[in-house]
Amino acid sequence: MALHPWLDTTLPIPQRAQALLDEMQRAEKVSQLCHESPAIERLSVPAYNWWNECLHGVARAGYATVFPQAIGLAATFNPELLQRVATAISDEGRAKHHAAAAMNDRSIYKGLTFWTPNINIFRDPRWGRGQETYGECPTLTALLGVAFVKGLQGDDPKMLKAAACAKHFAVHSGPESLRHGFNAEVSPKQLEETYLPAFRALVQEAKVEAVMGAYNRVNGEACCASPTLLQQTLRELWGFEGHVVSDCWAINDIFHDHGLAPDAPTASAMSIIAGCDLCCGEQFCTVQDAVIMGLISEADIDKALMRLLTTRLKLGLFDEPQTHPYTKISIDVVECEEHTQLNLQAARQSIVLLKNTDHALPLQSGPQTIAVIGPNATDNTVLLGNYNGTPSLTVNLLEGIMQLAESSKVLHSSGCAHAGEADAAMMQAALETAKASDVIIFACGLNPSMEGEEGDAAGSDANGDRECIELPSCQSELLKQLVEIGKTVVVVNISGSAVALPECIPDASAVLQCFYPGAMGGRAIAEVIFGKANPSGRLPVTFYASTGQLPDFSDYSMANRTYRYFRGTPQWPFGFGLSYTSFSYSDLVLEESEAGLSATVTVTNTGDLPGDEVVQMYIMHRFSSVDCPRRQLVAMGRVHLKPGEKEKVKLFAPIMGLTLVDETGERFLEADTIDVFVGGSQPDSDSLELGAPMFTHGEFIIMEAEEG
Repeated sequence: MALHPWLDTTLPIPQRAQALLDEMQRAEKVSQLCHESPAIERLSVPAYNWWNECLHGVARAGYATVFPQAIGLAATFNPELLQRVATAISDEGRAKHHAAAAMNDRSIYKGLTFWTPNINIFRDPRWGRGQETYGECPTLTALLGVAFVKGLQGDDPKMLKAAACAKHFAVHSGPESLRHGFNAEVSPKQLEETYLPAFRALVQEAKVEAVMGAYNRVNGEACCASPTLLQQTLRELWGFEGHVVSDCWAINDIFHDHGLAPDAPTASAMSIIAGCDLCCGEQFCTVQDAVIMGLISEADIDKALMRLLTTRLKLGLFDEPQTHPYTKISIDVVECEEHTQLNLQAARQSIVLLKNTDHALPLQSGPQTIAVIGPNATDNTVLLGNYNGTPSLTVNLLEGIMQLAESSKVLHSSGCAHAGEADAAMMQAALETAKASDVIIFACGLNPSMEGEEGDAAGSDANGDRECIELPSCQSELLKQLVEIGKTVVVVNISGSAVALPECIPDASAVLQCFYPGAMGGRAIAEVIFGKANPSGRLPVTFYASTGQLPDFSDYSMANRTYRYFRGTPQWPFGFGLSYTSFSYSDLVLEESEAGLSATVTVTNTGDLPGDEVVQMYIMHRFSSVDCPRRQLVAMGRVHLKPGEKEKVKLFAPIMGLTLVDETGERFLEADTIDVFVGGSQPDSDSLELGAPMFTHGEFIIMEAEEG
């Protein structure tokens, strides 16, 4: 029997895809346009379910290494680490897929098309899904997203290890309760400055294989049926060659909630013609009706299906295992020791030290009594966040403290629930425990039941979102009374988003921020507390002082949002984070080229301990003719230094990062003086007052206006 040409691995993939397409009947073609694609036995096409997740580890498919939540990975400010993490995740994803395929299991969460990363901008801390993102900065999001996609997809020039998906395209960040019918109104300038840069980077730099359309409308067009977004921007302007998938049941929203079509066939035809190739859901099953109604041609169907078949062929889904470069990854890679150690490293680097009065941390060794109090001390769900797998071993905060306490005595009392009314008996028991101790560790914050996706966060007060960002009152009251005891109080806030901590925080000895730190999170936090690890995380979002500082949640204007436009005084600024040692900056040298701006700076460890410094490069336009961000992160790097050691660090800002954006959304360069700041934090007075590392300053002068 002759081999079908689409099964011949010696042929080019486009030729294989076209050969298969030519043999398919219309009904067979339509059957492949939904995420649950059935087998076509006569053509030797196996069934395939496109829906899989791996936001911070292979999700919903049994045991897997669960790394810190995406927002925690963002706090590392470390693209190289994210690429290693994504490589480990794709190893485990490959192993799980091959094990399932060997048993002919083609069900959901068993495939190689992973709907991650989420690169929406975390513009408002009330959004429950913000924990899935890389924070509020377009530059940080782009750098980390590109690294993650490269690790996930592998480095073979022709074949994919896994297919990543940039989501949710575009302008999507809550409110969750409105997402199915909401119209995000944004100017061309805001689109270009804030909402689109990370997507462009993943398409053009990382060659991401898939893009997922969002539920909402943007300026009146449904994202999954938007000619502006999917055709003009994504394919024509950026040159995207992969496939587009709808968010789950978003095609239904087009006619049911947005009111842009009378029925499913019309909405499906609109979406496919606009450039959406795959429906998560079942609405594209009505495309046969759309053809009969004259709404869509078979050529439109072929165009979409050609992209989908190309992805499947690049993944080797029709091939014998031995013919694909990534099929030798065995199942014993799942939760292997190497991945566990990488997970621990990621968790350490994600922890942000926000306050450390009189060097309260690290705790000194020796006999002492430590009280571990608070609702997050033993809550294992705070390790995992959402879109997570199942770890075979977890270490929560109390367990981590007990593992490293050595000669210290450890006491525990929860003190209160996460939210709701304070329980007098619980609080009194915690206070008595605290009084019997030398040091109090208060584990407070949120958990995934309080923030998340629509329908997933049962404890949320706004359908997954939060109505206010303050620490719940029962926790705030307990912390106030703990501080009044007069002992050393170390606050460990664990959350997936910014929390406005109470007024008694200035009286606390130290504050650590931990963003749902993964299966090994409790161990990593304990290592930081006891000085086994030196904290080096940085805030990927602004920590506002109160809900009152925030604009209306449903307003997508960036005015007074995020570090780039906020004009108030935050509790802690974006990019902030302390260390147990100190660093200085000197000898800044700036060099320009047609490609962009390079900065070389000498960083010296001026303290007594080895540690990592996160070097950040910000720019400020001094004489711009258009409104622009107050400051903008354009590059970053990480360096490890021993006490007294110094090293030259070179950063590079691409030319696009130096451009301005006019009201039409066009980028341009103009004669200007750009202030360049390089240091361990933002270049503002708030950072300096909080004791952040110093920064150094230079000027870059653009002599003549140029086209961007």
